[in-house]
Amino acid sequence: MGQSNVFVSVYQQPKQGNTFCGDSYFYNETEDHFICAIADGLGSGEYAMESSQAVIDIIKENNHVSVEELVRKSNEILYGKRGVVLGILKMDFQSEVYSFSSIGNIGIMTVTDDRVKKRNIPNTGYLAGYKRSIKVENYKLNKGTNFIMFSDGVKDKELSHCYFTDKDVNRITKAYELTSEPNRSDDTTLIAIRYD
Repeated sequence: MGQSNVFVSVYQQPKQGNTFCGDSYFYNETEDHFICAIADGLGSGEYAMESSQAVIDIIKENNHVSVEELVRKSNEILYGKRGVVLGILKMDFQSEVYSFSSIGNIGIMTVTDDRVKKRNIPNTGYLAGYKRSIKVENYKLNKGTNFIMFSDGVKDKELSHCYFTDKDVNRITKAYELTSEPNRSDDTTLIAIRYD
């Protein structure tokens, strides 16, 4: 199987009045898989950024392991730090399956080529170094699907717009930027991903 086509565009904005964004993210594509993660440090500002970046660093170093193992490793390094909420999406090109785990309010919405939207229900709580159960959802990976990953700065009403069905990820994040409120009441990250 040849290289897949995964296109990514990111919109990120810190909470109004803050220099540091408490959200961190990472994405990477290899021959076998694509991975994307958003970690949102509890609260906002520098300490929130420190925790979320620590989690993203762990995911970068270990992105070959399963989603469940990534969540476990992320949880372990947070002991004694401010907690995070976390969402990880991983596409396996060989098995044509995508896996997703969300702890706290990191959301994912899928939009199929025929414009069917579906939102996941995240697990409640957050990661802070304490033992907890990890739920991973697995679905068939279909070409022509948009994946929209977002932190809690993205409002429910903003997700109802029709531009999320656009095939161009750059147009999705640009339209989001132009139609959403410029002064954010929370750190905001929205990542548009297209699998073709």
